[in-house]
Parts: sequence; structure tokens; C-alpha cells
Amino acid sequence: MADARIFEDLKADHDRQRALLKRVGENAGTDAPRREAFETLRLELQAHAAAEEESLYATMLADPELREDARHSVSEHKEVDDFLGELIALEFGSWEWDQKFAEMRHRYEHHIDEEEEDMFPAAAERLPAEVEERLARVFEERKPEELARAEEQAPGDERE
Repeated sequence: MADARIFEDLKADHDRQRALLKRVGENAGTDAPRREAFETLRLELQAHAAAEEESLYATMLADPELREDARHSVSEHKEVDDFLGELIALEFGSWEWDQKFAEMRHRYEHHIDEEEEDMFPAAAERLPAEVEERLARVFEERKPEELARAEEQAPGDERE
């Protein structure tokens, strides 16, 4: 069922990310609170994607019925990571930066809506409860480690 702990964990992350996207996207300028919200969002997105790929997506890739959904989502994670790299290279708060952020926000919100509405229910139908529980443990262990790792590197450093 899509209300298993792994999906609850992922949806909770999505809710935090939506709030951060809103804080950054609905404010203008270069003030410190906006910059801090973006940095928090950057770290959150990188850690979330890595932990999600190492838990849920790794399992989905092994299932022929779920493989395409997982591949699609991994490619969208890469796209968001590329956007983050582009944003870091631009002057924070400039018109160009704001345009690029709006584009990234739109793509990422589409991605998480797609996950929650389509991919999670499909995975929940195919994955046994014990697998979902194991995936939740893996995600919950990996996420803090990936946050620490994201703090040490800039976006786009390792993904291709």
C-alpha cells in the first residue's frame, strides 16, 4: 500500500521541499534568508535523490514491471541536479537565476507529483510489506549520510 513507511518518508521530504521551493521562488532578491532557504533546498534535494535511488529505485530497477518508472525518475533526478549546478554558477538572485530557478521548480514539482500519484502506488502494488519496511530502513539510514555528503560537494560533482 502506498502508505507504507518508505512512501510516508518520501512524501514527508517532498512536503518539506515544496515549502522550500515556495520560500525561495516567491521571494525576490539576494537576502540572507532566501539564500539560506536555497542552500537548505539544495542539500535536501541532493540527499533525498541519492537516498531514494539507493533504496526504492535500486529495488524497482530489479523488477521488470517497475524498471521504466525507476529509470525515468533517476533521469529526472539528474536533470534537477544539473539545474542546481547551473544555479550555483549564476549570480544568486539575478534575473537569470530567478528564471532558471522557476524552471527547476516547475520540473521538480512535476517530478514529485508524478512519483506520488503514479510511481509510488505502482511500486506499492508490487512490493511486499517486508521489502517496503527494509527500504524505509535503508532510506532513513542513507538520508543523513547523504546530507553530510552533499554539504561537502557542489552539485553535479559525481553524477553523469
